[in-house]
Amino acid sequence: QVRLVESGGGLVQPGGSLRLSCAASGTIFRINTVGWYRRAPGKQRELVASSTSSGNINYADSVKGRFTISRDNAKNTMYLQMNSLKPEDTAVYYCNLFAPTIQAVYWGQGTQVTVSS
Repeated sequence: QVRLVESGGGLVQPGGSLRLSCAASGTIFRINTVGWYRRAPGKQRELVASSTSSGNINYADSVKGRFTISRDNAKNTMYLQMNSLKPEDTAVYYCNLFAPTIQAVYWGQGTQVTVSS
């Protein structure tokens, strides 16, 4: 059974930084596409960043140059480094894993990120 466990959210002032982590178990992590999504109050869930097993990385335009997605296949863990945070980055952030061999998608439990002074 695939399980994703997130950590690292919290309250931060504008301009600050946070790093989210998502540890995966029950899957061959290195062959999966991983990503981070967020849902802000009153808005639909949106893709923040994604990373394929071949190294292709994509970012939402709103976070380019500020956020960095990374993965450590040896630790079965993905990360989202968030710098220069803005109040509009406030949302619940979810990690996501797509397992291509079984065409299945998995989600973390979500972690709250609040950017406020």
